[in-house]
Amino acid sequence: MSATADDADRAGTAGRLGLRPDMVVQELGWDDDVDNGLRAAIEGYVGAEMVGGDYGDVVDAVLLWWREDDGDLVDSLVDSLTDLAEGGAILLLTPKVGRRGYVDASDVAEAAPIAGLATTTTQSASVDWSATKLVTPRSARGAKR
Repeated sequence: MSATADDADRAGTAGRLGLRPDMVVQELGWDDDVDNGLRAAIEGYVGAEMVGGDYGDVVDAVLLWWREDDGDLVDSLVDSLTDLAEGGAILLLTPKVGRRGYVDASDVAEAAPIAGLATTTTQSASVDWSATKLVTPRSARGAKR
């Protein structure tokens, strides 16, 4: 696949993940193993660099890179909610089956509701990473107001 086709596919992935142009996306859990091509495609698609954990303002989405040995998933998901706007989503990126740091889907399914989140979709984000979209359940959104 050519670099141009690969870039277009990654940009398409950004849209399938629910991102839109002009969104503010916060990135957490970055390390040397992340897919930099996917990161660049997301930034290109939304039209801005992703912000870090010290951003201190409201964000539309959180991109959380997570591996099996990164600690407590529930705590990290709760921390990811800190700057997230109402109606925003957490995109949990985990290594695919057979990759170093693989996280079993049952671990995500167990952690999400404890953190007050619901799993909506899981899909391939790149060759090595899967993305699970997590949102605040509708019933919890209505209870906040």
